[in-house]
Amino acid sequence: MDTSAPDISFDRDGVCNYCTDFLARSGHILHEDSMTRQARLDSCVARIRKAGQGRPYDCVVGVSGGVDSSWVLVTAMKWGLRPLAVHMDNGWNSELAQNNIANLIRGLGVDLYTHVIDWQEYRALMQAFFDADVIDIELLYDNAMLAVNFQQAAKFGVGYILSGSNTSSEGMAMPRNWAWHKYDKKNIQSIARRFGNVRISSFPAIGTFGRLWHEVVRSRRWVNFLDYLDYNKFEAMSALTERYGYKPYPYKHYESIFTRFYQGYILPTKFGVDKRRLHLGTLIAAGQLDRGKAIEDLEGIPFPSQQALDHDRQYFLKKMNWSSGQLTAYLQRPRVEHDRYDSERVMYEALGRVYQKLFSSRQ
Repeated sequence: MDTSAPDISFDRDGVCNYCTDFLARSGHILHEDSMTRQARLDSCVARIRKAGQGRPYDCVVGVSGGVDSSWVLVTAMKWGLRPLAVHMDNGWNSELAQNNIANLIRGLGVDLYTHVIDWQEYRALMQAFFDADVIDIELLYDNAMLAVNFQQAAKFGVGYILSGSNTSSEGMAMPRNWAWHKYDKKNIQSIARRFGNVRISSFPAIGTFGRLWHEVVRSRRWVNFLDYLDYNKFEAMSALTERYGYKPYPYKHYESIFTRFYQGYILPTKFGVDKRRLHLGTLIAAGQLDRGKAIEDLEGIPFPSQQALDHDRQYFLKKMNWSSGQLTAYLQRPRVEHDRYDSERVMYEALGRVYQKLFSSRQ
């Protein structure tokens, strides 16, 4: 981590507050003894099975083609659960991601629901976010993914959504200026209206009250399932490769072509943010990666090669119907904060503090 996180500070040993905070919050998970962890896992699995009795599925697992979500699906099956795999296709899937998902679904014999977003509507929403000059273009995908998982859980009466989010590979706090919170439906609507008056019709979206309805009123739980396991990202990747023909990506979330271009080029170029710092820093602090190796990884561009970057750049321009000049002009414009537009972040965070006190112990 470096000073691209504006609130960063370092102690006299050169350790930053992001690492110390991560270890203080997460040590009980990272260093949990095996018997306690197994007891927690057994209890969690028993609750999910009980809630799913008499239903075709007892949990929903969102899959992207990445390591974390893939391992959730594998381990859910291992522990005798009956998951419905859910994938959200926004038109930017890489062929590698599609193959990884197909191999996994076929190998495990689970049902898969894929929600395909209307491309013209999604492209118009992306264009609005580009025109707004806000940092979190991925708010669109992430929000839709959350909505689709809750929708499928509601359709089948499922009480648990098992997430690939986890402490050991992504538990370090995201700097506040690097992204926006993911349940801000109002922010999406505001930007869509402001730029091009984009009408949202087929795009699945969820806001603060939508989440409260699902989780508080309907008792649907979003569970970080990997935190119930002794999860090592590299060991999981090796097992997926050996058993299911999984092919890994060079960096986190690179299963999407747009995410790859966004994290590897747009974020560093326009916003001065290199998310590899956060992802690698978390793995170092969790004891899964050597710091020297991580520093070596940071020396080059966030792409396997310049040729790969050039290829993604051309793909992006063609798919968005942009010229090179439009991309250059976009990258040179100053950043605009998300809360320049309507937002529910303040309300969400206030309600979130209450929610955490009420429900965190129940997972």
